[in-house]
Formats: sequence, C-alpha cells, structure tokens
Amino acid sequence: MDEKMIKRINELAKKKKSEGLSANEAAEQKALYRSYIDEFKNDLRAQLENIDIKAPDGSVTPLSSFRKNQGS
Repeated sequence: MDEKMIKRINELAKKKKSEGLSANEAAEQKALYRSYIDEFKNDLRAQLENIDIKAPDGSVTPLSSFRKNQGS
C-alpha cells in the first residue's frame, strides 16, 4: 500500500472522529480498510511461508509442512 492511500485512510479516520463522514466517504473508508487488511494478510502469509523449523536433530522443515504434520 502506498503512502497516498495510508494518508487518505488517516484523513478519513480523523474526519470521522471530528465531524463524521458522508455515505461516499464511509464507503471509501471501508474499501481502503479492506484493501489494507488484505495486503497485510498477504504480506504476513508470504513471511510465514519463508520460515523454516529446525528440529533438535538438526533437520530443517518448512513451516507449512511442519503445521500439516502436527495436525493443525
């Protein structure tokens, strides 16, 4: 998410607290929040996919495989 979108999210949040939002602004805020959350979740998934678990015996297993083997 670029700085322009984050700035707009903050502007709308501030306006919502001070004077309220119009229907169009509320819809825009909702869409921006959804976009921000989706991007955050995708980034987190990408980070988690790059994590490896090192077992006491020295073997290394990707986190995704480790979770499948644990039944989670």
